[in-house]
Amino acid sequence: MSVFWHWFVVVVTIASIIGSMWLLLGNSRRKGDAPGDTGHVWDGDLKELNNPLPKWWFNLFVLTVVFGIGYLVVFPGLGNFPGRAGWTQESERDERLHAILAKHDALYATFKRETFEELVRDSGARSIGRDVFLRNCAGCHGTDARGALGFPNLTDGDWLYGGKPEDILASITNGRRGQMPAFLGALSAQQADDLEMLVKHWSDPDLDRATRERAMQQFNVTCAACHGADGKGNQQLGSANLTDDVWLHGGSRNRIHDTIVFGRTSTMPAHASILSADDIRIVGAYVYGLSHANESAANP
Repeated sequence: MSVFWHWFVVVVTIASIIGSMWLLLGNSRRKGDAPGDTGHVWDGDLKELNNPLPKWWFNLFVLTVVFGIGYLVVFPGLGNFPGRAGWTQESERDERLHAILAKHDALYATFKRETFEELVRDSGARSIGRDVFLRNCAGCHGTDARGALGFPNLTDGDWLYGGKPEDILASITNGRRGQMPAFLGALSAQQADDLEMLVKHWSDPDLDRATRERAMQQFNVTCAACHGADGKGNQQLGSANLTDDVWLHGGSRNRIHDTIVFGRTSTMPAHASILSADDIRIVGAYVYGLSHANESAANP
């Protein structure tokens, strides 16, 4: 705080205290000729009286002012004056944070020696991982981790960026950003419709042969670089597998059409600055276990 604002706060605070005491003392006595009579009369007999506060109430106000003065002596409140106690909000924050971290370290101490696979099978680790998940991940992926439109289902074993432990930990730590480019203006209406039909019915043998051939020709030009010639996607790029029935942004014809024409953007925020390394490891094991139920059930 600058010198000007320091003295501004000091002067205003002290003036407020003095003004409060003056107001209390100035109104603690009756005024006028008769006790409690201000001398103001309306309609002949309606008098305005001036009765002081009850003693207990007046004393309570005085004690409040005294407490305020004592507080300003002990704790910071007068500009840059630190107070006799030397208390600061930063020191209290650091003290509380230290206590929280100590509890955190004590809680995670038993899991530091466990491998990722052991964490998946450890019921205690799964319980803590679920708590971390509910606090940090459920807002997007849902409390049941089954996701929603634009947010992946973490229980089905389908992974855009890979489902190995190191892949999951990398996704949580560094985040991901998926980009499906828009092809509005690059495709004719017929080409967009053909691609929509192909993607929707990739594994359907009854799809019209002429439509499939036209769509595959366009697919090889427009889509294969990311999704692969076989349509199974590329986890290095985060491009979706188009041959299964898992849809991040919806599998209806309208949703698929909008995805092709207008594109999609998906962002998984990085949690390296939000969660500790222990939190990331334990929630990663929890997420891994959601799609590997047999492994996590080994130690229920």
